[in-house]
Amino acid sequence: MFKALGDNTRYAIYLELARSPQLLATGEIAGTLGLHSNTVRPHLERMREAGLLEVEIDGRGGVGRPQHRYRLTAEAPSLGLEPPVFPVATRMLLRMAAAAGLGAEEAIEAGRDQGRADGSMELDGSACVASLERRLAELGFDPTAVPFEGGVTLAFGHCPFRELAEANPDLVCGLHQGLVEGMVEAGGSGTSCRFRSLVDRNPCQVDVLLGGMS
Repeated sequence: MFKALGDNTRYAIYLELARSPQLLATGEIAGTLGLHSNTVRPHLERMREAGLLEVEIDGRGGVGRPQHRYRLTAEAPSLGLEPPVFPVATRMLLRMAAAAGLGAEEAIEAGRDQGRADGSMELDGSACVASLERRLAELGFDPTAVPFEGGVTLAFGHCPFRELAEANPDLVCGLHQGLVEGMVEAGGSGTSCRFRSLVDRNPCQVDVLLGGMS
């Protein structure tokens, strides 16, 4: 693995992927580093062969060959980019919440408060959904929007809290649900939503119903 990172270009690519909360396409990496995609592509393949990267092939709605999107594998070294105190603090806080008898309802309400603070105040329902999708992408959930009659389903291709969510679904998934509901509420368009966590399906999803539907 470390031999694969001995090249300066590969190391720069690795840093970009390590810092990103979501999967990155070849073109996105190339654009950030000021390189041509044909230069970046063989470096990505070399790191994938070394076990540093995993790739997802995304053919959603595109013309031509499917897009390859990359992220670090679970075995890849962190290089100290993530402060180690964050996951430790999160686990301690979850244990404290459980010991205090807090459950899904309290987690959802805490998430709503944060969602309202983060939410867009746009009045149009479709703009609210776009703002919600953009914010959740920034947080690393890799959302995909699929329209249906009267609304949109957002499916989350990646959970940045998956390990914690699997161990504490009521609290962690409750926070995620509340965050989404708070952002939708802050959109001000009378939009409501239905949330299905990883307990219900993989990946988790949320239905955002437009026009005040329930």
